[in-house]
Amino acid sequence: MLFDITRGEITRSSGADRLATLRAVGAPTGTLHLREPDPDSGLLPVVQDVVDVADFEDAPEGAGGWPVIGWLLNAHLALAPGSGKVYAFDADEETARELHTDVSSLLQVTLQFQRLLEEFTFGDGDGDGSDGDGGEEAGFERLEREVERIREETSRVDPLPFQDDDTVWSVIADEIAEGRRFAGDSPGARSLYG
Repeated sequence: MLFDITRGEITRSSGADRLATLRAVGAPTGTLHLREPDPDSGLLPVVQDVVDVADFEDAPEGAGGWPVIGWLLNAHLALAPGSGKVYAFDADEETARELHTDVSSLLQVTLQFQRLLEEFTFGDGDGDGSDGDGGEEAGFERLEREVERIREETSRVDPLPFQDDDTVWSVIADEIAEGRRFAGDSPGARSLYG
C-alpha cells in the first residue's frame, strides 16, 4: 500500500454515519460513491455489467471481469485484481484510464478532499481574525493553495491521480478550487452563501 490509512482516521474525519465500507477500511462518502454489493450474491458488479467494454479502445485485456468498486464524477471505478490498480471507466468519453496505483491512494485523495470540503472556511485569509476587504478573495487563494498541496503531496507518492488536466481527480480539484463542491451545511458553504 502506498498510503497508511486506518479506519479510525477516516471515521474521525468523516464520521461513522458517512463511512462506506470498502474491504476493512472504508471510504468517506460525498465525493466518492462506493458501489453496493448485490444483496443476493454479495458480489459487486463487474465492468461488463455497467459499460460495454468493446466501446473502450484503451481497456486492458480482461477488464470486463473486474469488480466495479465505485463511482467518481462521471466514471465507474474498477479494481484490477492482478495489479491492484484502480481504473476509471468514463462511458461518455469511452476511455479507460489508470487512476490510482492502489486502493490506499484512492482513499488518501478522497479523505484529503473530503476533509478540505468539510473544514474549510472563507474569509479571514490573513489570519488576523478580521474579515476585511478581500476576505473572500483571500479565501479562494487559500483554497487554491490547499488543493495544490493535495495534488503535490499525492503526486509525490502516486502520480496517476493528477497526471494531467483530464483525470477525474484533476477535474474535481479544479471544481473544489472554484468553490463549487461545498455542501450547503459545511463551513465553507455557510461562509460563502450565508
